[in-house]
Amino acid sequence: MSAEFNQTEFERKGIKFDVGAPVIGAVPLHDAIAVSFGDGTVRFFRYGEEPHVIKAHNGVVLCMSSNGKYIYTGGDDGRFLQISIDGKINEITNFGTRWVDCLAVFEDNLVCSSGRTAYVWSNGDKNPKLLEHDSTVGGITIDQNGKRIAISCYGGATVWRLGNKKWKPSRFVWKGSHGKVSFSPDGKYLITAMQENELHIWRIRDKINMAMSGYSEKIKSFAWVGDTPFLITSGAKESICWPFDGKNGPQERKPICLTNGGDQNVTFIEPLSGENAFFAGFRDGKVFFSEVDEYKNPILIQNPTGLEISAISSLPDCSHVLIGDIRGNILLSPLKLDFDK
Repeated sequence: MSAEFNQTEFERKGIKFDVGAPVIGAVPLHDAIAVSFGDGTVRFFRYGEEPHVIKAHNGVVLCMSSNGKYIYTGGDDGRFLQISIDGKINEITNFGTRWVDCLAVFEDNLVCSSGRTAYVWSNGDKNPKLLEHDSTVGGITIDQNGKRIAISCYGGATVWRLGNKKWKPSRFVWKGSHGKVSFSPDGKYLITAMQENELHIWRIRDKINMAMSGYSEKIKSFAWVGDTPFLITSGAKESICWPFDGKNGPQERKPICLTNGGDQNVTFIEPLSGENAFFAGFRDGKVFFSEVDEYKNPILIQNPTGLEISAISSLPDCSHVLIGDIRGNILLSPLKLDFDK
């Protein structure tokens, strides 16, 4: 027996698709939102049209990103691909039986990993530079200027900087397994999500580090939001918003907690481009839109469906938003919000 809800305006105007394979990720590209799935496909969604289906991988699409010109995908079939908006596929490399676990792109700089090795194509290189690590790569990111690469693995993270045509490493150590990794927008901090239900943060200039613990589950998703900025994270019954302004960032400060999900945890966070606002998806399928303001109420845009939210993405002009879940259900709808309320 399931509860019945009045549809939100977002749900009423939305177009639904049931793909039947788990949604892995979603990123905007031009006038479409590209979504990767557990059946190896990538689909380009446009409001009012049937999606354009691309069979990209012979297996699961493990990772996907975009540089604004193309999307890039990695799969458990060992292929690292560049895909254009019209569906043309360019195979950058093929590792055979070794998975492409993680990737990151910035302009024409490409990085992917397979096992303990990260492969870097930069400055038009035909052949990649190899960056070796002590254990399997858990996450990759490139900074806002494209000059540094951060790679996480067991025991911490390594920041690689290109100098004299060689990549030079700087190690940031903390015991445990580290996954998703990010630089702060100003490049001063390095953040990883850990297997042990916490975040770890280093101030890069002096390697002072902080553990953000107390989460009820592993942090699957986090994002930078607004000009302050705030690092907003999943892994709890509310969206946990850590402030990164000031001299010491979040050190000895309390987060703002928004979008209370009752007895359900947040599973996905997505910023709204150009705004001090974000979307929070929950394990039961509900999705809130919220400004980063503890005095304003969040807006429920999708009612509970019983299925965990695994991806949210919006077009660059914020006109449409796509929501996907672990069973392959997609909702694509126009977005109209009044920030003055």
